[in-house]
Amino acid sequence: MIEGVGIDVVDVERFGQSLERTPELRNRLFTAAEAALPLSSLAARFAAKEALAKALNNKLLAWHDAEIINLESGKPEFLFRGDTAELIDGAKVHVSLSHDAGIASAVVIVERQ
Repeated sequence: MIEGVGIDVVDVERFGQSLERTPELRNRLFTAAEAALPLSSLAARFAAKEALAKALNNKLLAWHDAEIINLESGKPEFLFRGDTAELIDGAKVHVSLSHDAGIASAVVIVERQ
């Protein structure tokens, strides 16, 4: 059964300006592995974390507790830790990322048995 669906869209250039204006923001939003990625990938990961919060109807997620990793195939997947892992509690979380023409987007579906 689908528990929630979230979607978010980010203007990559504007997101980059935010990171430049507030340098500590990169480390606040992303794990070390994520922070090393190119700007368009960061914007897509930010969109995914926002979409996750929407799908869970919970705006109080810890940013580092929901890391986006890529499987060998390239498929993105969440790696959950801490309170977010407890909140997910065995649910299947589907994530899709995209970035093109200056826009990054993500869709997240939370599914429970």
